[in-house]
Amino acid sequence: MKHLNLGPLCYEFSRHLEPRIEIDPGDTIIVETEDAFSGQIRTAEDRRDRNKIPQSNPQTGPIAIRGAQPGDALAITLRSIEPLIGQCATRTGEARQLAEWLGPDCPHGTRICPIREGSIHWSDSVRIPYAPMLGCLATAPAWGTPTTLLAGPYGGNLDIVEVAPRSIVFLPVFVPGALLYLGDAHAAMGHGELSGSGLEMPAATTLTVEVLSQFPLSWPRVETETEIMAIVSGTPQERSLAQAYVQLILWLEADYGFDRWEAYDLLTHVGRVSVGWYALGTVAAKVEKRYLRRPARNRPGGDSGQAVHSPMQ
Repeated sequence: MKHLNLGPLCYEFSRHLEPRIEIDPGDTIIVETEDAFSGQIRTAEDRRDRNKIPQSNPQTGPIAIRGAQPGDALAITLRSIEPLIGQCATRTGEARQLAEWLGPDCPHGTRICPIREGSIHWSDSVRIPYAPMLGCLATAPAWGTPTTLLAGPYGGNLDIVEVAPRSIVFLPVFVPGALLYLGDAHAAMGHGELSGSGLEMPAATTLTVEVLSQFPLSWPRVETETEIMAIVSGTPQERSLAQAYVQLILWLEADYGFDRWEAYDLLTHVGRVSVGWYALGTVAAKVEKRYLRRPARNRPGGDSGQAVHSPMQ
Protein backbone atom coordinates (compact mmCIF):
# COMPACT_ATOMS: atom_id res chain seq x y z
CA MET A 1 0.00 0.00 0.00
CA LYS A 2 1.30 3.47 -0.88
CA HIS A 3 1.65 6.21 1.72
CA LEU A 4 1.73 9.96 1.14
CA ASN A 5 3.10 11.80 4.18
CA LEU A 6 2.47 15.40 5.11
CA GLY A 7 4.43 17.71 2.85
CA PRO A 8 3.97 21.14 1.32
CA LEU A 9 0.44 22.38 2.04
CA CYS A 10 -1.72 23.37 -0.94
CA TYR A 11 -4.24 26.19 -0.72
CA GLU A 12 -5.56 26.03 -4.29
CA PHE A 13 -7.01 23.22 -6.37
CA SER A 14 -4.46 23.82 -9.10
CA ARG A 15 -3.58 21.97 -12.30
CA HIS A 16 -0.22 23.73 -12.31
CA LEU A 17 1.44 21.86 -9.43
CA GLU A 18 3.63 18.83 -9.98
CA PRO A 19 2.07 15.63 -8.57
CA ARG A 20 3.52 14.53 -5.27
CA ILE A 21 2.78 10.91 -6.18
CA GLU A 22 1.32 8.94 -9.08
CA ILE A 23 -0.89 5.90 -8.50
CA ASP A 24 -2.56 3.32 -10.72
CA PRO A 25 -6.34 2.91 -10.96
CA GLY A 26 -7.42 0.54 -8.22
CA ASP A 27 -4.55 1.45 -5.90
CA THR A 28 -5.18 2.02 -2.21
CA ILE A 29 -3.21 4.82 -0.57
CA ILE A 30 -2.91 6.34 2.90
CA VAL A 31 -2.79 10.14 2.77
CA GLU A 32 -1.82 12.35 5.71
CA THR A 33 -3.48 15.77 5.92
CA GLU A 34 -3.12 18.78 8.23
CA ASP A 35 -6.14 20.33 9.97
CA ALA A 36 -7.98 23.39 8.65
CA PHE A 37 -6.00 25.61 11.06
CA SER A 38 -2.76 24.64 9.31
CA GLY A 39 -1.57 23.08 12.56
CA GLN A 40 -1.50 26.42 14.39
CA ILE A 41 -4.03 25.51 17.11
CA ARG A 42 -2.93 22.68 19.37
CA THR A 43 -3.87 24.22 22.76
CA ALA A 44 -6.71 26.44 23.93
CA GLU A 45 -4.30 29.39 24.11
CA ASP A 46 -3.12 29.11 20.49
CA ARG A 47 -4.31 31.53 17.79
CA ARG A 48 -4.04 31.55 14.01
CA ASP A 49 -1.20 33.69 12.69
CA ARG A 50 -2.53 34.77 9.33
CA ASN A 51 0.60 36.78 8.62
CA LYS A 52 2.40 33.45 8.27
CA ILE A 53 -0.42 31.33 6.90
CA PRO A 54 -3.28 33.54 5.66
CA GLN A 55 -5.13 30.79 3.83
CA SER A 56 -7.56 28.10 5.03
CA ASN A 57 -8.20 24.39 4.40
CA PRO A 58 -4.67 23.14 3.61
CA GLN A 59 -4.66 20.18 1.24
CA THR A 60 -2.36 17.26 0.53
CA GLY A 61 -1.72 16.69 -3.14
CA PRO A 62 -1.96 16.67 -5.97
CA ILE A 63 -2.16 12.91 -6.54
CA ALA A 64 -2.01 11.87 -10.21
CA ILE A 65 -3.99 8.81 -11.28
CA ARG A 66 -2.31 7.12 -14.22
CA GLY A 67 -4.50 7.02 -17.34
CA ALA A 68 -7.26 9.35 -16.08
CA GLN A 69 -8.37 11.69 -18.86
CA PRO A 70 -10.86 14.55 -19.23
CA GLY A 71 -14.36 13.13 -19.52
CA ASP A 72 -13.59 10.29 -17.10
CA ALA A 73 -14.64 10.19 -13.46
CA LEU A 74 -12.91 9.07 -10.30
CA ALA A 75 -14.68 6.65 -7.96
CA ILE A 76 -13.00 7.21 -4.59
CA THR A 77 -13.79 4.71 -1.86
CA LEU A 78 -13.05 6.15 1.57
CA ARG A 79 -11.99 3.28 3.80
CA SER A 80 -10.95 4.97 7.01
CA ILE A 81 -10.14 8.39 8.49
CA GLU A 82 -7.96 8.22 11.60
CA PRO A 83 -6.73 11.08 13.84
CA LEU A 84 -2.99 11.67 13.72
CA ILE A 85 -2.56 13.27 17.15
CA GLY A 86 -5.52 11.98 19.17
CA GLN A 87 -7.34 15.30 19.40
CA CYS A 88 -9.35 17.81 17.41
CA ALA A 89 -9.89 21.56 17.71
CA THR A 90 -12.73 23.96 17.06
CA ARG A 91 -13.48 27.64 17.61
CA THR A 92 -16.20 30.22 17.08
CA GLY A 93 -14.24 33.48 16.97
CA GLU A 94 -14.21 34.13 13.22
CA ALA A 95 -17.73 32.94 12.50
CA ARG A 96 -19.59 36.23 12.41
CA GLN A 97 -22.40 35.22 10.08
CA LEU A 98 -24.86 35.12 13.00
CA ALA A 99 -23.78 38.44 14.54
CA GLU A 100 -26.87 40.14 13.08
CA TRP A 101 -29.00 38.18 15.55
CA LEU A 102 -26.61 37.07 18.33
CA GLY A 103 -24.50 40.20 18.65
CA PRO A 104 -20.93 41.01 17.56
CA ASP A 105 -19.14 39.95 20.75
CA CYS A 106 -18.53 36.32 19.80
CA PRO A 107 -15.63 34.91 21.86
CA HIS A 108 -12.68 33.13 20.30
CA GLY A 109 -14.23 29.96 21.67
CA THR A 110 -11.31 27.59 21.17
CA ARG A 111 -11.85 24.00 22.35
CA ILE A 112 -9.27 21.25 22.26
CA CYS A 113 -11.13 17.94 22.35
CA PRO A 114 -9.41 14.60 23.02
CA ILE A 115 -10.54 11.67 20.87
CA ARG A 116 -10.73 8.47 22.91
CA GLU A 117 -12.56 5.16 22.58
CA GLY A 118 -14.79 6.31 19.73
CA SER A 119 -15.84 9.57 21.41
CA ILE A 120 -14.90 13.22 21.18
CA HIS A 121 -14.59 14.77 24.65
CA TRP A 122 -16.16 18.17 23.91
CA SER A 123 -16.50 19.00 27.61
CA ASP A 124 -16.48 17.26 30.98
CA SER A 125 -20.15 16.40 30.52
CA VAL A 126 -20.63 16.16 26.74
CA ARG A 127 -19.34 13.35 24.52
CA ILE A 128 -19.82 13.48 20.75
CA PRO A 129 -19.58 10.23 18.74
CA TYR A 130 -16.49 10.06 16.55
CA ALA A 131 -17.91 10.38 13.03
CA PRO A 132 -15.01 11.37 10.76
CA MET A 133 -15.44 12.95 7.35
CA LEU A 134 -13.44 14.94 4.81
CA GLY A 135 -14.41 18.56 4.34
CA CYS A 136 -12.40 18.82 1.11
CA LEU A 137 -11.96 16.39 -1.77
CA ALA A 138 -11.36 17.68 -5.28
CA THR A 139 -9.88 17.21 -8.71
CA ALA A 140 -8.11 20.07 -10.50
CA PRO A 141 -10.36 22.18 -12.76
CA ALA A 142 -9.38 22.69 -16.40
CA TRP A 143 -9.34 26.46 -15.99
CA GLY A 144 -8.89 28.80 -13.08
CA THR A 145 -7.32 27.97 -9.73
CA PRO A 146 -10.04 28.09 -7.07
CA THR A 147 -8.94 28.44 -3.47
CA THR A 148 -9.54 25.62 -1.01
CA LEU A 149 -12.27 27.69 0.64
CA LEU A 150 -14.54 27.16 -2.37
CA ALA A 151 -16.56 24.31 -3.88
CA GLY A 152 -17.72 23.62 -7.42
CA PRO A 153 -18.20 20.92 -10.06
CA TYR A 154 -14.66 19.72 -9.27
CA GLY A 155 -15.61 19.05 -5.63
CA GLY A 156 -13.62 21.16 -3.20
CA ASN A 157 -14.76 22.42 0.19
CA LEU A 158 -17.98 20.39 0.16
CA ASP A 159 -18.37 19.83 3.93
CA ILE A 160 -20.97 17.11 3.34
CA VAL A 161 -21.00 14.68 6.27
CA GLU A 162 -21.49 11.66 4.00
CA VAL A 163 -17.99 12.15 2.54
CA ALA A 164 -16.99 9.60 5.13
CA PRO A 165 -15.68 6.05 5.57
CA ARG A 166 -17.65 3.40 3.65
CA SER A 167 -18.78 6.00 1.09
CA ILE A 168 -17.79 6.29 -2.57
CA VAL A 169 -17.27 9.81 -3.90
CA PHE A 170 -17.50 10.40 -7.66
CA LEU A 171 -15.60 13.39 -9.06
CA PRO A 172 -15.24 14.59 -12.65
CA VAL A 173 -11.83 14.49 -14.33
CA PHE A 174 -10.89 17.71 -16.13
CA VAL A 175 -7.14 17.35 -16.72
CA PRO A 176 -4.84 14.40 -17.51
CA GLY A 177 -4.09 12.49 -14.32
CA ALA A 178 -7.10 14.09 -12.56
CA LEU A 179 -4.81 15.68 -9.88
CA LEU A 180 -6.63 14.75 -6.69
CA TYR A 181 -6.50 16.86 -3.50
CA LEU A 182 -7.85 16.10 -0.03
CA GLY A 183 -7.86 17.62 3.44
CA ASP A 184 -9.94 19.46 6.05
CA ALA A 185 -10.74 16.27 7.99
CA HIS A 186 -13.29 16.57 10.80
CA ALA A 187 -13.74 14.23 13.76
CA ALA A 188 -17.42 15.19 13.52
CA MET A 189 -19.48 18.03 12.06
CA GLY A 190 -23.09 19.16 12.25
CA HIS A 191 -25.04 19.84 9.08
CA GLY A 192 -24.30 23.37 7.88
CA GLU A 193 -20.99 23.72 9.79
CA LEU A 194 -22.64 26.59 11.65
CA SER A 195 -19.55 28.37 13.05
CA GLY A 196 -17.48 27.68 9.93
CA SER A 197 -15.35 25.24 11.94
CA GLY A 198 -15.89 21.54 12.38
CA LEU A 199 -14.00 19.45 14.92
CA GLU A 200 -10.82 19.93 12.91
CA MET A 201 -8.03 17.34 13.04
CA PRO A 202 -4.91 16.23 11.21
CA ALA A 203 -5.71 12.80 9.83
CA ALA A 204 -4.58 9.75 7.92
CA THR A 205 -7.15 8.82 5.29
CA THR A 206 -7.11 5.46 3.52
CA LEU A 207 -8.76 5.53 0.11
CA THR A 208 -8.98 3.49 -3.06
CA VAL A 209 -9.21 5.30 -6.40
CA GLU A 210 -10.79 3.83 -9.54
CA VAL A 211 -11.11 5.48 -12.95
CA LEU A 212 -14.45 5.26 -14.78
CA SER A 213 -13.70 5.79 -18.48
CA GLN A 214 -15.87 8.25 -20.38
CA PHE A 215 -18.14 8.82 -17.42
CA PRO A 216 -18.87 12.56 -17.63
CA LEU A 217 -20.29 14.20 -14.52
CA SER A 218 -21.66 17.71 -14.10
CA TRP A 219 -21.28 17.73 -10.30
CA PRO A 220 -19.92 15.40 -7.60
CA ARG A 221 -21.89 12.39 -6.45
CA VAL A 222 -21.73 10.25 -3.32
CA GLU A 223 -22.87 6.69 -2.79
CA THR A 224 -23.20 5.28 0.72
CA GLU A 225 -24.31 1.80 1.72
CA THR A 226 -27.94 2.99 1.85
CA GLU A 227 -28.24 6.15 -0.29
CA ILE A 228 -27.13 7.93 -3.45
CA MET A 229 -26.78 11.69 -3.58
CA ALA A 230 -25.91 14.52 -5.97
CA ILE A 231 -24.07 17.61 -4.71
CA VAL A 232 -24.33 21.20 -5.96
CA SER A 233 -22.74 24.30 -4.42
CA GLY A 234 -23.61 27.96 -4.79
CA THR A 235 -25.76 30.73 -3.47
CA PRO A 236 -28.61 31.34 -3.04
CA GLN A 237 -28.87 27.95 -1.36
CA GLU A 238 -32.44 27.36 -2.53
CA ARG A 239 -31.15 27.39 -6.11
CA SER A 240 -28.45 24.85 -5.23
CA LEU A 241 -31.13 22.69 -3.63
CA ALA A 242 -33.19 22.74 -6.82
CA GLN A 243 -30.15 22.01 -9.01
CA ALA A 244 -29.02 19.16 -6.75
CA TYR A 245 -32.43 17.55 -7.12
CA VAL A 246 -32.22 18.05 -10.89
CA GLN A 247 -28.87 16.24 -10.93
CA LEU A 248 -30.36 13.41 -8.89
CA ILE A 249 -33.40 13.18 -11.17
CA LEU A 250 -31.18 12.95 -14.25
CA TRP A 251 -29.09 10.27 -12.51
CA LEU A 252 -32.22 8.21 -11.81
CA GLU A 253 -33.25 8.62 -15.44
CA ALA A 254 -29.84 7.67 -16.86
CA ASP A 255 -28.93 4.76 -14.60
CA TYR A 256 -32.04 3.49 -12.86
CA GLY A 257 -34.76 3.31 -15.51
CA PHE A 258 -36.97 6.17 -14.28
CA ASP A 259 -38.70 8.66 -16.51
CA ARG A 260 -37.51 12.08 -15.32
CA TRP A 261 -40.99 13.25 -14.39
CA GLU A 262 -41.66 10.01 -12.53
CA ALA A 263 -38.39 10.53 -10.64
CA TYR A 264 -39.41 14.14 -9.97
CA ASP A 265 -42.63 12.93 -8.38
CA LEU A 266 -40.93 10.19 -6.35
CA LEU A 267 -38.29 12.53 -4.92
CA THR A 268 -40.99 14.98 -3.93
CA HIS A 269 -42.10 12.36 -1.41
CA VAL A 270 -38.95 10.46 -0.40
CA GLY A 271 -36.05 12.83 -1.22
CA ARG A 272 -33.82 14.05 1.60
CA VAL A 273 -31.04 16.64 1.83
CA SER A 274 -27.64 17.01 3.50
CA VAL A 275 -26.27 20.52 3.95
CA GLY A 276 -22.63 21.57 3.74
CA TRP A 277 -21.18 24.85 5.04
CA TYR A 278 -24.17 27.12 4.61
CA ALA A 279 -22.09 30.16 3.61
CA LEU A 280 -21.28 28.38 0.32
CA GLY A 281 -24.81 27.07 -0.18
CA THR A 282 -23.69 23.46 -0.70
CA VAL A 283 -26.48 20.88 -0.75
CA ALA A 284 -26.63 17.13 -1.38
CA ALA A 285 -29.99 15.84 -2.63
CA LYS A 286 -30.35 12.15 -1.80
CA VAL A 287 -32.61 9.12 -1.94
CA GLU A 288 -32.48 5.75 -0.22
CA LYS A 289 -31.39 2.84 -2.39
CA ARG A 290 -34.49 0.83 -1.49
CA TYR A 291 -36.44 3.03 -3.91
CA LEU A 292 -34.14 2.33 -6.87
CA ARG A 293 -34.64 -0.07 -9.76
CA ARG A 294 -32.11 -2.05 -11.74
CA PRO A 295 -29.99 0.43 -13.73
CA ALA A 296 -31.17 1.16 -17.25
CA ARG A 297 -27.63 0.98 -18.65
CA ASN A 298 -24.49 -0.89 -17.76
CA ARG A 299 -22.14 0.63 -15.26
CA PRO A 300 -19.75 -0.79 -12.69
CA GLY A 301 -21.71 -2.30 -9.83
CA GLY A 302 -24.67 -3.55 -11.84
CA ASP A 303 -27.79 -3.96 -9.75
CA SER A 304 -29.51 -1.12 -7.95
CA GLY A 305 -28.96 -1.13 -4.23
CA GLN A 306 -25.37 -2.20 -4.71
CA ALA A 307 -22.36 0.08 -4.50
CA VAL A 308 -20.37 0.70 -7.64
CA HIS A 309 -17.47 -0.93 -5.82
CA SER A 310 -18.06 -2.62 -2.48
CA PRO A 311 -16.46 -0.11 -0.09
CA MET A 312 -14.68 -2.70 2.06
CA GLN A 313 -13.63 -5.31 -0.52
